[in-house]
Amino acid sequence: MNAPHRHLTRIRMELARQKGFPDGSSAHGYEFVAPLDADGKLDAAAWKSARERCRVHRFWGADDQDIGHLVRRPGGSWAFHYDVDGDEDDEAGYRLGDHRFAIGDYVSVRDEDGELHTFRVVTVEPVVV
Repeated sequence: MNAPHRHLTRIRMELARQKGFPDGSSAHGYEFVAPLDADGKLDAAAWKSARERCRVHRFWGADDQDIGHLVRRPGGSWAFHYDVDGDEDDEAGYRLGDHRFAIGDYVSVRDEDGELHTFRVVTVEPVVV
């Protein structure tokens, strides 16, 4: 087993309190796999060799679920990419590479419609390879 795969982590983020969701929502969010460094931040070097394993699952209430990949875009920003045909916009994290992924931390993601939502990290667990 090579080193990057040993450090893959499954992260679940659920919608934090916002207009329309005064208590947040466990039915709206993301679950994704990513390599994290010792500080709990996305590890770009490890991602390069494990990108095919860095999957994302977007769940949004009664809407259809989306399955895709965590991608690193030109310039170094991170996004969730769902459609290989390219007719859906990526969902970009707000300074996702600067965020620490630890339980209780908050992370913002701009959805394909351009709306910014804040999520709370609820689980961070190693992926068993």
